Amino acid sequence: MDLVADMLYSRLRSEHAPHIEVERICPRLPFATKEAPGRLKRFFGRFVAYPHELRRLRDRFDLFHIVDHSYAHLVHSLPADRTIVTCHDLDTFRCLLDPGSEPRSFAFRAMTRRILAGLQNASHVTCDTAATHDAILAHSLIPRHRLTIVHNGVHPALTSTPDPVADTELERMLKRRAGTCPELLHVGSTISRKRIDVLLRVFAEVRRHEPSLRLLRVGGAFTTEQRSLAASLNLSDSIDVLPRLTPELLGAAYRRASVLLQTSESEGFGLPVIEAMACGTPVIASDIAPLREIGGRAAIFCAVGDIPLWTNAVIEQLQRSPDSTALSAQTAKFCWSNYAATMADTYRRVLEQVSEP
Repeated sequence: MDLVADMLYSRLRSEHAPHIEVERICPRLPFATKEAPGRLKRFFGRFVAYPHELRRLRDRFDLFHIVDHSYAHLVHSLPADRTIVTCHDLDTFRCLLDPGSEPRSFAFRAMTRRILAGLQNASHVTCDTAATHDAILAHSLIPRHRLTIVHNGVHPALTSTPDPVADTELERMLKRRAGTCPELLHVGSTISRKRIDVLLRVFAEVRRHEPSLRLLRVGGAFTTEQRSLAASLNLSDSIDVLPRLTPELLGAAYRRASVLLQTSESEGFGLPVIEAMACGTPVIASDIAPLREIGGRAAIFCAVGDIPLWTNAVIEQLQRSPDSTALSAQTAKFCWSNYAATMADTYRRVLEQVSEP
């Protein structure tokens, strides 16, 4: 979400001024909450401090854009007819849309209903993928004419061109040079839908054929359960876990990897897929609609959780060279300048509707 906000803000300022003046708003929490527990602080910020701050600003701007749908309740504090929300996926609303798969308390569901009502009240909603767009329509949440698909882009630091400073720094962090052994890469969180269990089991199977293979995971530590699984598979000494990296270091991680694995069972966009391709790294991903949309013909797709299929796909990929032409062609479809241009056009259309008698 931060990347989307950063890139949109940057491109609007550099490519659409003076026709659009943009200001980024991130309300500060009151000093009194700074020592509060993390969950309480986040709840107070989202549902008390942020709405209060935005109510003070509602007459200051012509248009508001909430770039994270999980904050869509803020629409209630803004002029809804002049507010746009970007919806990345419907996971936030799963306890309402599919309560059997995610049972939650009455209070949690009430909070989620307020967020969903904000999304539905917004003048317009943009979606990262056609998959999210279609899911919104399938659940009859928002009419088609109030939806627009706007694909994310790739950070300019993520390219196949070597960055000697970043590449060397990552080698120092990992204590080995790129190319000394084949590496599988996973980028992102370790929440359940990422199917880290599949990632680890596939890695274990492929290591039977490539004993020197290592797994590089970027985005933070494994959960206790995931660490236990890695230990039971005798993988602990073959995995490098790194925190979230700067775009430059992330680019270095993509460039040195033999293949990126995206084992998720659900995604809104799947940014690592297109980021890896931009760095010239082959991708093997779950066969789900959002990842097919982003990876196109340049990625290899496997059924979610099918360990033998994933294992064979990785082994075969490790034995051949990347198809740089296909990777480059797919990457070219995702550009932050195009993203900003489409957003700017959406802003104009929303404001035109407001001005109509």
